[in-house]
Amino acid sequence: MSTAIPELTTMAIVLNEGLAEITLNRPERSNAINQAMWQELRMAFSWADENDEVRVVMLSGAGRNFCAGIDLAMLAGVAERVAHRDPARGREALRRVILDLQDCLSTIERCRKPVLAAIHGACIGGAIDLVSCCDMRYAAADVHFAVREIDVGMTADVGTLQRLPRLVADGIAREMAYTGRKVDGFEAKLIGLINQLFETPETLLDGVREIARTIAAKSPLAIRGSKEMLNYGRDHSVADGLNYVATWNASMLTSSDLEEAMTAMREKRPPSFSD
Repeated sequence: MSTAIPELTTMAIVLNEGLAEITLNRPERSNAINQAMWQELRMAFSWADENDEVRVVMLSGAGRNFCAGIDLAMLAGVAERVAHRDPARGREALRRVILDLQDCLSTIERCRKPVLAAIHGACIGGAIDLVSCCDMRYAAADVHFAVREIDVGMTADVGTLQRLPRLVADGIAREMAYTGRKVDGFEAKLIGLINQLFETPETLLDGVREIARTIAAKSPLAIRGSKEMLNYGRDHSVADGLNYVATWNASMLTSSDLEEAMTAMREKRPPSFSD
């Protein structure tokens, strides 16, 4: 895969000193996720995963809102896309569409590099599916979250109901899913949906960049291993996780990064790791 930054129509990407800033860039539509953006999310995060120069990713949204969820115009066109004279074949086609949309977002979770979401304004519907895939979430004080699928008569189907209960208490996740109510920044911090709350969108971006640069300065191999283990441990037993990390470190522990970290400590200087 080429390491050149992909040319996208719905997102902007900037790479600087190991930090890839991926910005949802449909501000006139509050960054609603249309068909092109779904596919470009997969392209952007596959690129970040494959590019050794990328050590950490920051995901943000241009304009007044982070993301208004799925573009309703796209949702309205799904029935036409899967229409078939045999209802069963039409339903199978719809299942494949849903699985593909799930995979577009799961690419974020599969990305070996940590992904930090910087969220301001509205983060609703499909946007919660999106940020739930990220490693960490940070928000500006003007943020509000809502699982809005219930208000359009559908069950959220691309990740919220699977990932949100692993971020917040089960009862809170159910309340959000059943009622569609807004959760403001203060409550989001209280329930553990976000790591930190910043006063403005500007201080949010600056703060998340600082955190991202701290991560980018660490051993890339150790960071990738940590993400692999955390994701695996979330979905498996403690015993399975311990067995996996033993196998992982049997291969990865004695790396050049370990040697450089120890040398830098002895020499009392910051370590310098290869990509």
